[in-house]
Amino acid sequence: MRQEDIDVWRTAQKHAISGGGAASQERHKARGKLPARQRISLLLDPETPFLEVGQLAASGLYDDAVPSAGIVTGIGMIAGRPCMIMANDATVKGGTYYPLTIKKQVRAQKIARENRLACIYLVDSGGAFLPLQDEIFPDEHHFGSIFRSIAEMSSQGIPQIAAVMGSCTAGGAYIPAMCDETVIVRETGTIFLGGPQLVQAATGEVVDPQTLGGADLHTQQSAVADHYAADDIEALQLVREILGRQEANALPAPPTEPRAPLGSATDLVGLIPESPRQKLPVRDILNHLIDADSFSEYRARYGTTLICGTAHIGGYPIGILLNDGILFSESAQKGANFIELCCQRDIPLLFLHNISGFMVGAEYEAGGIARHGAKLVNAVSTARVPKFSVVIGGSYGAGNYAMCGRAFGPRLMAMWPNARTSVMGGEQAAKVLRLVREGQAGTTMDDDEREAFERPIRDDYEAKGTPVHAAARLWVDAVIAPDETRNWLTLGLALARSTPKERTQFGVFRM
Repeated sequence: MRQEDIDVWRTAQKHAISGGGAASQERHKARGKLPARQRISLLLDPETPFLEVGQLAASGLYDDAVPSAGIVTGIGMIAGRPCMIMANDATVKGGTYYPLTIKKQVRAQKIARENRLACIYLVDSGGAFLPLQDEIFPDEHHFGSIFRSIAEMSSQGIPQIAAVMGSCTAGGAYIPAMCDETVIVRETGTIFLGGPQLVQAATGEVVDPQTLGGADLHTQQSAVADHYAADDIEALQLVREILGRQEANALPAPPTEPRAPLGSATDLVGLIPESPRQKLPVRDILNHLIDADSFSEYRARYGTTLICGTAHIGGYPIGILLNDGILFSESAQKGANFIELCCQRDIPLLFLHNISGFMVGAEYEAGGIARHGAKLVNAVSTARVPKFSVVIGGSYGAGNYAMCGRAFGPRLMAMWPNARTSVMGGEQAAKVLRLVREGQAGTTMDDDEREAFERPIRDDYEAKGTPVHAAARLWVDAVIAPDETRNWLTLGLALARSTPKERTQFGVFRM
């Protein structure tokens, strides 16, 4: 793996967890408030992991001024049960909601709903970022969908708990108001539909924040909040107690005894070539991820550019689809058949992307490559077993779709630092666009003209195909190190195992 790829990722990661900078952090602490990530750390059961979701959201966007999109989201254990935690970071633009803040919280809620995770909202937000209100307010997946999800998950018996630890303004006031139970912190917590400035502008009334919507008001008079906390630490303890009074939904033990992989996880990075042009040793990589001697390959001698088979990861059963070359008709049919079998047997699916796309050309079009590829895309789309995706190499064009890209509903999706994704490779895109230009002009470029035309396109595709670019826009949930992948998948499989099974109904396959 190239050190450059690791450095770019680590730099983005460092910026994401930095919050709003030193001065903002000091102001936050001077108000008696704990940083968002410290709040989460104190909330979690001791010595248990936190699987962060969307850490790199907004990286490089909004002038790089909204690290982690101003909200920390992820899965952790509280009072013995897995929970989705969503903590506004008030050191970042006052915790206001940018478009990607909303997209990130909506994504976290979707993961919570799919895995029946209790939702914990650590609220400390100034509401919508008003200059971008048209990208935040009215649409189907904008601010309102957060409140709708709270109501729907509560109706499904998925606990919704809020701790108001700072400002909770305007539409954001509906987060604690709609939760099952709400804690509010004395002196720092406020809930109001219209803050003091709006009240003065609308009615002329002059009122301070605590009188308008503080902890005393909401626990003694309005009943918007249920529990009164003296400070952040007591609020977090109250949240733990609320969850502790409910029936625990602990992670299920694996059905078989976990076995260490044949290869050490720490050796995985060494298997990845320096150059993306070099072939990935995908079978060796697989042996470093799955339990030793657990892989049973499906149709090993047919459609060999797509490796399919069942295995165990951390003792949990999994059906694996792994690219070892371009997708031909045979490999697409094989993949679709394998998905059918896994759905019939309630085996979750893992897609390990290393795909440039489907084979093209007159011979292959005549042979029905589009028809056979559609079978695989159909099977991926309609499979109702839990699906997981990790991009370990390239993930291009329709190959991304066939391998369960973001649009196809993976419960969790990640990229390795060396991975790339775009509609096609930059080199191919540059050549295609150059041929189109030459066709339009009726001339052929010389070597210098060709390079001058193609280079900016290649550079643009390279910049926009990186894991950080994808994670910044929440096309993936995380960028993870290869040696973290097995643990990341084991937790995902454990969460999925505790959810109700769904029956798969496939659509029409064009035979």
